[in-house]
Amino acid sequence: MIEFDFERLRALGLTPALAAVANTTDTGSATAALRLMRLTEVHRESVRVHDGVQQHGAHAAPRLVRTLEDTQTALAVGDWVLTADEAGSLTVHTLVPRLSHIARRDADGRRHPVVSNVDTALLVMGLDDDFNPRRLERYLALVHGSSVLPVVVLTKADVVAPATVTERIATLRARVSAALDVFAVNATEPGAAAALAPYTAAGQTLVLLGSSGAGKSTLTNTLLGAAMQDTGAVRGHDSRGKHTTTTRSLFCLPGGACVVDTPGLRALRPDVDEATLSASYADVEALAQHCRFRDCRHHDEPGCAVREGIDTDRLKNFHKLLREARRDTLSIIERQRQVAVWKARTKASRARQKDKGGDA
Repeated sequence: MIEFDFERLRALGLTPALAAVANTTDTGSATAALRLMRLTEVHRESVRVHDGVQQHGAHAAPRLVRTLEDTQTALAVGDWVLTADEAGSLTVHTLVPRLSHIARRDADGRRHPVVSNVDTALLVMGLDDDFNPRRLERYLALVHGSSVLPVVVLTKADVVAPATVTERIATLRARVSAALDVFAVNATEPGAAAALAPYTAAGQTLVLLGSSGAGKSTLTNTLLGAAMQDTGAVRGHDSRGKHTTTTRSLFCLPGGACVVDTPGLRALRPDVDEATLSASYADVEALAQHCRFRDCRHHDEPGCAVREGIDTDRLKNFHKLLREARRDTLSIIERQRQVAVWKARTKASRARQKDKGGDA
């Protein structure tokens, strides 16, 4: 039996769709009454869950941990879970199937959950030295295909000249979809919350993604109307932060929405396949139809419409992301073969350089 109070949990982002999924979730052999709660923090050995009134410490049942590991995932902030009180200790018994999920991969190709069951991803980037269109395109690829709406929020509009704000918005507009909302804000001012009000309606859940020092925690505090998250200074030479936020945390906004603040990702490799990545670069796919050769790779082929119509830096970023996506789909044996080929090429290149040096 599953117990929950819809009205009480609505402030945590529970929707009729999620409630219906929870009601039909397979609870296995559970005999105790199970309570629906939302994950607000995930730590190495424990988690924090919210019942709509207060937060509780809990731990995941070993069976659930093994099941998630078998499917190459783990519990994530934003998950809805079924908990049971077992001998005075709260246990996360079952994961309610996710309606949306964002994950990334590390350098070895392993998948890591970022957040679950969110409606909007605010991609936060500073207008100072944090401004990096290539990195933003990675975040867009990370979100694409997850059923989450991306919105770009350019912070620190108060620390750069108005002409710089205009120029950098134009730079992004030349590289991203015209349908993508882009806001330039001072994250410390109430006006930032007003600009983002369409995405903070009751029942909505947002996640803030961006590099360390971009202003995610500052914006979180502004949305909350209180200083709940610590904020820190950024380095003067590159405007990068010092990872003041170290864990992902879910907060309830006064208007009934939820926001998940996240630390900056040290390794940002989108967990996407080749088809999903291509869909996030729709302009490349559209122009590819006009290339002279059907199998054009958009490198140095003659008559390539993509190279003629796409920003050079954006195209380079697409190729890099495409190589990563293809590598992530390789089997262990295929990766070993690829590494062997790279080593052979490197060895041959060094031999050629040595021969040239000897001839001199």
